[in-house]
Amino acid sequence: MAAGDDPRIAQRRASDPAHSVWVGASAGTGKTKVLTDRVLRLMLAGTPVPRILCLTFTKAAAAEMANRLATTLAGWATAGDADLVARLTDLTGMPPGPASVRDARRLFARVVDCPGGLKIQTIHAFCQSLLRRFPLEAGLAPNFDVMDERTASEQLAEAELAVFAAARADPTAPLGRALRHLTADNTPETFGKLLAEVSGERGRLARILAAHDQGAGDGGLGRAIAAVYRTLDVAVEDAGGADDPGAEGDAADRVLVAAACRDDAVDRGRLAAAAAAPAA
Repeated sequence: MAAGDDPRIAQRRASDPAHSVWVGASAGTGKTKVLTDRVLRLMLAGTPVPRILCLTFTKAAAAEMANRLATTLAGWATAGDADLVARLTDLTGMPPGPASVRDARRLFARVVDCPGGLKIQTIHAFCQSLLRRFPLEAGLAPNFDVMDERTASEQLAEAELAVFAAARADPTAPLGRALRHLTADNTPETFGKLLAEVSGERGRLARILAAHDQGAGDGGLGRAIAAVYRTLDVAVEDAGGADDPGAEGDAADRVLVAAACRDDAVDRGRLAAAAAAPAA
């Protein structure tokens, strides 16, 4: 848009339902207004209310859109003729005919009478509704339920306790040794955050393990760990063994630190200059 242009002109073009439009703009520049205007113009053009679907990223955005539409339609239903004509002209850029004015007054009642109201949903809610309609095709139980954040937190806390209990029951097992290695560098609070991060990435971890699973009996864990060592260019024998993620790590740590601190492993001159720079 050129400098000095009326922004309403660009917004009218974007809200015209006769065009497929992609709007990209910074926060607070009117994207929600354009989408709201587009929905209003769709209804003015005669699109049945049940056939309109709006998707947003957040519940707050969905509520904001619903409130704006309800406020506008309620205003249309009670506005005087001259006021309503002015509002519709500002929306579409052209004076409305008597039929458009009459239909605009009736839109609020149509939305109220529509079963379920105007469909303004988050993307997550929309996907959930699709899964509920086709659960068998998605490989889900027909009566599945979506876990909310509170339940997820409770389940994660139970899983954390189960991990601690299993590790304490057999400290010499791989889980026990791995947990001892982790708790040496983590407090109970940071350990909980670590579990939450691992849980959030469980899909990626499952794909990594599946990609390295060649029937070794460990679900691909050993091969995945060996791949990490190769990626980091660390010798397996220096890191405690790829087949045991919780192998005695203290000695291995000392080996790695010593190797990293060798004179030929670092640029001693630049390192000394960097250390002296703050004191200069």
